[in-house]
Amino acid sequence: MLVLSVVGLGIAIYLTYVHYSGIQPVCTAGNSCIKVQTSQWSKLVGIPVALIGLIGYVGIVASLLAPDGEETQLATLGLTLVGFGFSAYLTYRELFSIHAICEWCASSAVILTLLLIGAVTRYLLGPSIPATPGSSAAPGGAASARRGSAPVGAHKR
Repeated sequence: MLVLSVVGLGIAIYLTYVHYSGIQPVCTAGNSCIKVQTSQWSKLVGIPVALIGLIGYVGIVASLLAPDGEETQLATLGLTLVGFGFSAYLTYRELFSIHAICEWCASSAVILTLLLIGAVTRYLLGPSIPATPGSSAAPGGAASARRGSAPVGAHKR
């Protein structure tokens, strides 16, 4: 997830640079990227969506670098969910309002989709617990107990 987040961060940095420098984005699909980057939907209340994406990716990277715990996993899940939703909205605008696809934006949308899947999976599995003498690192141990399931062997007849 960290590698994906850093790639997404790189894309967001590039698109933010493109916006503020006034240069045209590199695009293999003709003028599609330019059309998207200069559309009325390229800003939200005057803030470039590339900058919003940059801030979002910084938050995701920070949540992944923070010590593993239920709170940080929930933060990662929340950030990726918001990023995915915002990206889905922008993709909708590309398809049905702008009628052009920016390959940079589409790449970021794919990354956010994969990050959301990873964040959901990671949250459902629970925080990683280092193996210590006398503890069980087996499935159904302390990590799953935090998510509401009983540890293996907890039920006696």
